[in-house]
Amino acid sequence: MRRLAARGAAGDVGEVAAPAADSTDCAQGRSRRPPRLIDLCAIWDPGVFLPAAGWKRASGTARRRLNEAETLSSVREAQVERLEAARPCRPGSRERGPVLRMARQQPPPWVHTAVLLCLLSLTGAIEIPMDPSIQNELSQPPTITKQSVKDHIVDPRDNILIECEAKGNPAPSFHWTRNSRFFNIAKDPRVSMRRRSGTLVIDFRSGGRPEEYEGEYQCFARNKFGTALSNRIRLQVSKSPLWPKENLDPVVVQEGAPLTLQCNPPPGLPSPVIFWMSSSMEPITQDKRVSQGHNGDLYFSNVMLQDMQTDYSCNARFHFTHTIQQKNAFTLKVLTNNPYNDSSLRNHPDMYSARGVAERTPSFMYPQGTASSQMVLRGMDLLLECIASGVPTPDIAWYKKGGDLPSDKAKFENFNKALRITNVSEEDSGEYFCLASNKMGSIRHTISVRVKAAPYWLDEPKNLILAPGEDGRLVCRANGNPKPTVQWMVNGEPLQSAPPNPNREVAGDTIIFRDTQISSRAVYQCNTSNEHGYLLANAFVSVLDVPPRMLSPRNQLIRVILYNRTRLDCPFFGSPIPTLRWFKNGQGSNLDGGNYHVYENGSLEIKMIRKEDQGIYTCVATNILGKAENQVRLEVKDPTRIYRMPEDQVAKRGTTVQLECRVKHDPSLKLTVSWLKDDEPLYIGNRMKKEDDSLTIFGVAERDQGSYTCVASTELDQDLAKAYLTVLADQATPTNRLAALPKGRPDRPRDLELTDLAERSVRLTWIPGDDNNSPITDYVVQFEEDQFQPGVWHDHSKFPGSVNSAILQLSPYVNYQFRVIAINEVGSSHPSLPSERYRTSGAPPESNPADVRGEGTRKNNMEITWTPMNATSAFGPNLRYIVKWRRRETRETWNNVTVWGSRYVVGQTPVYVPYEIRVQAENDFGKGPEPDTVIGYSGEDYPRAAPTDVKIRVLNSTAISLQWNRVYPDTVQGQLREYRAYYWRESSLLKNLWVSQKRQQASFPGDRPRGVVSRLFPYSNYKLEMVVVNGRGDGPRSETKEFTTPEGVPSAPRRFRVRQPNLETINLEWDHPEHPNGILIGYTLKYVAFNGTKLGKQIVENFSPNQTKFTVQRADPVSRYRFTLSARTQVGSGEAVTEESPAPPNEATPTAAPDRQSIWNVTVLPNSKWANITWKHNFGPGTDFVVEYTDSNHTKKSVPVKAQAQPVQLTDLYPGMTYTLRVYSRDNEGISSTVITFMTSTAYTNNQADIATQGWFIGLMCAIALLVLILLIVCFIKRSRGGKYPVREKKDVPLGPEDPKEEDGSFDYSDEDNKPLQGSQTSLDGTIKQQESDDSLVDYGEGGEGQFNEDGSFIGQYTVKKDKEETEGNESSEATSPVNAIYSLA
Repeated sequence: MRRLAARGAAGDVGEVAAPAADSTDCAQGRSRRPPRLIDLCAIWDPGVFLPAAGWKRASGTARRRLNEAETLSSVREAQVERLEAARPCRPGSRERGPVLRMARQQPPPWVHTAVLLCLLSLTGAIEIPMDPSIQNELSQPPTITKQSVKDHIVDPRDNILIECEAKGNPAPSFHWTRNSRFFNIAKDPRVSMRRRSGTLVIDFRSGGRPEEYEGEYQCFARNKFGTALSNRIRLQVSKSPLWPKENLDPVVVQEGAPLTLQCNPPPGLPSPVIFWMSSSMEPITQDKRVSQGHNGDLYFSNVMLQDMQTDYSCNARFHFTHTIQQKNAFTLKVLTNNPYNDSSLRNHPDMYSARGVAERTPSFMYPQGTASSQMVLRGMDLLLECIASGVPTPDIAWYKKGGDLPSDKAKFENFNKALRITNVSEEDSGEYFCLASNKMGSIRHTISVRVKAAPYWLDEPKNLILAPGEDGRLVCRANGNPKPTVQWMVNGEPLQSAPPNPNREVAGDTIIFRDTQISSRAVYQCNTSNEHGYLLANAFVSVLDVPPRMLSPRNQLIRVILYNRTRLDCPFFGSPIPTLRWFKNGQGSNLDGGNYHVYENGSLEIKMIRKEDQGIYTCVATNILGKAENQVRLEVKDPTRIYRMPEDQVAKRGTTVQLECRVKHDPSLKLTVSWLKDDEPLYIGNRMKKEDDSLTIFGVAERDQGSYTCVASTELDQDLAKAYLTVLADQATPTNRLAALPKGRPDRPRDLELTDLAERSVRLTWIPGDDNNSPITDYVVQFEEDQFQPGVWHDHSKFPGSVNSAILQLSPYVNYQFRVIAINEVGSSHPSLPSERYRTSGAPPESNPADVRGEGTRKNNMEITWTPMNATSAFGPNLRYIVKWRRRETRETWNNVTVWGSRYVVGQTPVYVPYEIRVQAENDFGKGPEPDTVIGYSGEDYPRAAPTDVKIRVLNSTAISLQWNRVYPDTVQGQLREYRAYYWRESSLLKNLWVSQKRQQASFPGDRPRGVVSRLFPYSNYKLEMVVVNGRGDGPRSETKEFTTPEGVPSAPRRFRVRQPNLETINLEWDHPEHPNGILIGYTLKYVAFNGTKLGKQIVENFSPNQTKFTVQRADPVSRYRFTLSARTQVGSGEAVTEESPAPPNEATPTAAPDRQSIWNVTVLPNSKWANITWKHNFGPGTDFVVEYTDSNHTKKSVPVKAQAQPVQLTDLYPGMTYTLRVYSRDNEGISSTVITFMTSTAYTNNQADIATQGWFIGLMCAIALLVLILLIVCFIKRSRGGKYPVREKKDVPLGPEDPKEEDGSFDYSDEDNKPLQGSQTSLDGTIKQQESDDSLVDYGEGGEGQFNEDGSFIGQYTVKKDKEETEGNESSEATSPVNAIYSLA
């Protein structure tokens, strides 16, 4: 296998540069190889491409070396295995995964052939090591290193210098062309070339005209391996022509009219800078009314009378000659209706009307018309300009159609009349318009911007260095608008006219080299151009045959501590790439595996050094041209250990203390033992003695107290041991009656002084105050700065009590002021008076703000926040932050903004996408270090999808299992926090049981497909919905699912009461359980008699579900009873409640208030939805309490109670629910009443017995049935008896002879006749009452009287009014009351 590479330096994993066109970016996973070159595989392993091409495509040399590759295949397999473990893929490295997979999976034989051909057919380029000896020995074609710019403008007063420098081995020679013809330097005495350089010098000291040398120059650098070309350098001589002479007449203009004063400067090279001044060299004041355009003209949006107070001269400044030329001045004559120029009106809000100037709408002075177009090149600045006239002066605003102006690149100039967009790119093309407006109206001008591009590189060709027989390629890719053309040259000649090369193939922008030989060396030029410019690049192809060479010193000595990890380095170089192997003591097999690991750069790592690893290690680099070797001698040393460590000691003041520190070390290493006190180097004074194995302190004082660290070190390692010394004051017995002096806090330090003033430090000295009979143990130095937090003191450092002078390390650009606080065992002194101030000089920040975050506060933004830096980290004035961000996945250019606060909001962001964020500190002295990149996310939106296929499986009476299909990640629109189930109890399977339908929720964090919902009520109907939740909130709800929980065991019976009316019986009463959780089948009562510690036999009673009372006959009047009661369903017995019978009267003790503070006699008077609470206590007046109560759903609430605020009413209680309650002191929660239980009254019927078996229900049904039967009988009798009524006496219209009912004097009523009159109702006495009508019954008959017949029916004759007779005829009506029907039964 033939490769060429330079191995890395010691300790680094070697990396080899791949060809620019063939490299595969491991981090990004993108390959830039043309697909047609790679048929099977293309694997970079470092510096080697492995294309699986066919055997026919192999070069002759590749075929000849196949046998060599097969011979090395076993070595290669071992090396491949090492690669897998040695070098993980990281940015800048090359992907190796496919090679390793081939080695492990044992491919078929044809794949082996293809891979071997891959190894031989295309190899990667390298970089020559920087070793000077190698650089000087290797042959290299020329490379241009320095040249003049393409457009080279020179000052005619100076000599002309055209630069061209190159490197190569051998050193290149130079020649020039001028206007594409050979430029013979020897024939022109003014032209010379610098020594060892191609730089041209044209000397005009002896005369001559520089204009004669204008033209296009190109430099050629040549040695025997090729020719490199410079750019085509266009030489031009700077020109500053004079202004033409002209006489300018005064410009006459009406006040308020627009005016343009044209400059028309003479053409210069480069173009001059234009500015306007008066003839007396006073600058012309410009504002939004009067301003200079980009073309140099001076524009007046409207002329005012004061404009003729000066003249106007256009000035041109030429860059190279540093001269200013002035045009003859313009003078203005302003015609006005108001000749008085009152200066007080200049800033008047209605200046124009005050001067009698007519107002008018805006019109454009530049550009003309309503639309124009402009072309700009990519990377240049786009300048758009709109200048408008009008009265009042118009305001200019800029817009872009279909989008916003690029805020990071756009800026407004010339009083908003010009828009400049820097570094234009293709996305800046489009239509822009400027809007000119005043109070009279507005107009706009549209500018169509087209962005073209001179050629720019996509892949610039790079130098290619190969070994003989290897393959490679040069790639020249450029883009532009219009698309540039590519032309290849070799050694300065077009490729088409160069001698043919069978090993070279040109494919558009790529040249492919196969089976390269020494004769293939040359310099290739790629010229890509379009109408806007060109790019020229040189890239040489060099073919090297170099035997292996070692790059590190020979026979190095490496010493290492036993059991440590070490690495032996062996950097090497060769072409083709040598194979490296390690041997120990000149024998044995290649070292790799087990305790050894060989890295790509040739380093050998020994994972854990043992004694037997000592010896001489030899690294051997081999290729077909030879081999090289180097030796490294490894010595293993014993570790340094402290085997007798110092121990913690307590000593009295004035005694002697010895701290031991005995060390064992390798005798060949030099041992140094040092001591630290409180982690600082210990000063060994007269009272201390340091020996090899101990430290002795004589006359111990309080200041000696602290931690002592023994440090035993050699040049290879060290060991530490620490002990703490505590110093006790001596307990002297007083010799007189005077007691020991009282101790107090120390007095404040005084007389602070700053000395040794340095850039980053200062010495602070102070005089200690009186310690007040307690030694000072510490001093705390504080500082205050007057910029960020004036008046706020911060701790700077802490020093021992024995110190009164210290060096303080300072931060740049802080105006310090210091004070000192003394501390003893009693406390701290008052702060000293502040020192004088000392300001340090500024510097760029050395750190960046911390806690950088990016989070969305809305769905279309991202708020970037950070912790602002304080005064000691600002390091300079005007601290600000450069905030940069960009989309993470697009790798787009960075957006940036400068912020003075601690937050910035990025707007118009997509929903929840990752951003790379950097925040860099900057002050007036410079920028801080490069900041770390933080990943933030834009705002979240509500999820768009709900979980689907929700499945419910009932686990037991109180829990269910959920399973669902997870939503797609792109529908979450944020960070998926959890899946959430909303469920509610729809009803109970027990009739007439009220349930709370309050929604509850269960959360399942993370992206999971299942979960469990527990704490459900048994024997109930539930409904459930699922949602997905992100940081914004809930998504849409899933389809509502219903499920039913099975029957469970009941809760405890409520209000279990034990009463003892006499000594013979005990009465028990209870209520049904609050939560039956099924159909009750009965109660179980267990009770036992006890007398002290003696227990009787337990008795069990079972009751029906309707029984809630029981009486126990006492066996003896002395024993007490313990009762346990529970309810049962089909599932089993539920929670039990236990009570005891009252103590006999002679055992009872009166309740009295306790002696200590307590709360007792808590009384609850409940209703269905509220309860009144009272209690007794022995706290003082003004004590506050807290009433805490918990319902049966374990929901805890508390109510604070002010002093003397009894009774307390608890509201918003649930009917029929059991609560536990206690009262405790607000100041001391430990003082609490006993926990009591109460139940609110029910607002509904809750009887679990079958209602159909209840006697009252049967009686009620019988009574209803009897009443219905009586009503039916009454109706039947009324119907049969009310058919005929004698009404003839009252009738106005006589019956005809044909009426069959005339004979018996009766009248038949039809069903229609029985309907009551509209607007009337029947009273109990049978009369007709008026309802919402002014008509009376008198109006419908001859009289207002009615009568009852003897059978109780109402008989009346109704005669219609005369105005109704025509329509109503002879109809009659009757209203019959049910009461009348009942009366008729009498």
